[in-house]
Amino acid sequence: MIHPTAIVSPKAKLGQNVTVGPFSVVHDNVAVGDDTVIESHCELGHPTALADGRPLEIGSSSLIRSYSIFYEGSAFGDRLVTGHRVTVREKTRAGANLQIGTLGDIQGHCTMGDYVRLHSNVHIGQHSRIGSYVWIFPYVVLTNDPHPPSEVRLGVTVEDFAAIATMCVVLPGVNIRRGALVGAHSMVAQDVEEDTVAAGSPAKFICKTSRVKLKNGSGVSAYPWRSHFHRGYPEEVVASWLAEFSSSSAGPDSGTRRNS
Repeated sequence: MIHPTAIVSPKAKLGQNVTVGPFSVVHDNVAVGDDTVIESHCELGHPTALADGRPLEIGSSSLIRSYSIFYEGSAFGDRLVTGHRVTVREKTRAGANLQIGTLGDIQGHCTMGDYVRLHSNVHIGQHSRIGSYVWIFPYVVLTNDPHPPSEVRLGVTVEDFAAIATMCVVLPGVNIRRGALVGAHSMVAQDVEEDTVAAGSPAKFICKTSRVKLKNGSGVSAYPWRSHFHRGYPEEVVASWLAEFSSSSAGPDSGTRRNS
């Protein structure tokens, strides 16, 4: 299942049923989990002294699409999925089922939780901290240098269940708190509070997320999004979300309970 034109180091550790496509390169310091597909023209474990000797670890059942490059020194949980031409630098740590869209750029020294969704052309600056079940939409930039160019690095924090809409820029050190929504084309210079909507340039408080209604005529609150959007998540996770909202006396669209 290794294409004749691929170059795979004998020192690399490949699990069962791993596919390596045409002209891909797998370097020495790499461990790939079972049932993973590496498409054509990829490079895994690109050597760098900045990795401090740590391997690149790719979890089982992952899919790395063509022309993607991963540096050594990073680790990913099972079911990693990428688009095409993705770049991931060293010392990135991510949980299960990270999805990175085409032309995604992760500059390393980052942490991410489970089920993070990064759409196409997203730039994640060094020292970013991203929680679980986060959505970051196309052309979003998380910055890290408060007075460029300098050696100071202040990463952005994005907490669980937050969503950042397309074409936003988040400035260094900003915290997008749990369940928050940042509106499209925003420049975020200050923290966004839990379960609130912020938008504009500079971004300002707009309302609580519970005030935003689904545009389907139902009158139901669009947030917390996990009360109604479940595509791509495991059954046990969805069941826990449904139990959370069914056990709430206020309900997900009342805006009276602490939710995200």
